[in-house]
Amino acid sequence: MGRFSFILRRPLQLLPVLFGISVITFVLVHSIPGDPARTLLGPRSTPAAIERIREQFGLNEPLWVQYVYFVKNLVHGEMGKSILYKVDSLKLIASRIEPTLFLVLGAVVLALLIAVPLATASARNRGGPIDHIIRLLSTAGLGFPPFWLGIMLILLFSVQLDLVPVSGYGRTVLDKLHHLILPCLTAALALSAVLTRNLRASILAELNSDQAMAARARGLPESQVYWRHVMPNSLVPTINLLAVNIGWLISGSVVIETVFALPGMGQLLVRAIFTRDYMIVQAVAMVFACATVCVNFLADILTVAVDPRIKL
Repeated sequence: MGRFSFILRRPLQLLPVLFGISVITFVLVHSIPGDPARTLLGPRSTPAAIERIREQFGLNEPLWVQYVYFVKNLVHGEMGKSILYKVDSLKLIASRIEPTLFLVLGAVVLALLIAVPLATASARNRGGPIDHIIRLLSTAGLGFPPFWLGIMLILLFSVQLDLVPVSGYGRTVLDKLHHLILPCLTAALALSAVLTRNLRASILAELNSDQAMAARARGLPESQVYWRHVMPNSLVPTINLLAVNIGWLISGSVVIETVFALPGMGQLLVRAIFTRDYMIVQAVAMVFACATVCVNFLADILTVAVDPRIKL
């Protein structure tokens, strides 16, 4: 086991993290102004009808009692019943998870396809015109909000060029992929700007490292020095940065799905917030939190696999 022994103890260390997330999520959700029962029944609802709804969903219980129910449901693999949709929260999330999952995976793949070549070209032409152009583009990319970038891409590729759909998701696999091109590209452009700058700095540091110099002294060609020694070591900090930004990407899917009208978990979360559907908000927030924790756990495993010198 050796270097990977942390795999056995890390899940136990993550339990307090998930517990803290559940407390924060529960408190923030119940801090949202408004009454879910009144929102559900409308402005003409009677006090008796509102009270029946509150009693049905346990909203009339003290806050700490509601949290105990919430934790008990989590232990049993349940997250309550949606106030608005009248169905189990997990079943509703399962029906919406596909667009969000493909959005995140597609954005990560596109971001890596953009960042790795750009960072390589920038680092290997340090101080040249290519380096200055790439650094300028990556710096500018940090300042573009995803919603603005998405709207600009819609205006260019959908309205002007008519190459991809404006919004929606589609029915067949190819149609779904066609609809996901712009959302994935929007997220990837924002993510690749961060990755490019980080990977460029790592490559420059590794090009002048003792390991690279020793490889050159042994007579290895520069291409082998780069791909066998420089790039693998440069990827370690980038993997950790990518894991952190995947967490941002998961939460950022709320904005992107809203811009492109994707029927994913982000859009579900926005509607649940506006309708005060506490169960759905809590369930989606916990799923996002668990996904982020799992991604960081996988990043730790990959980091140790890439660099034997690292011990966690």
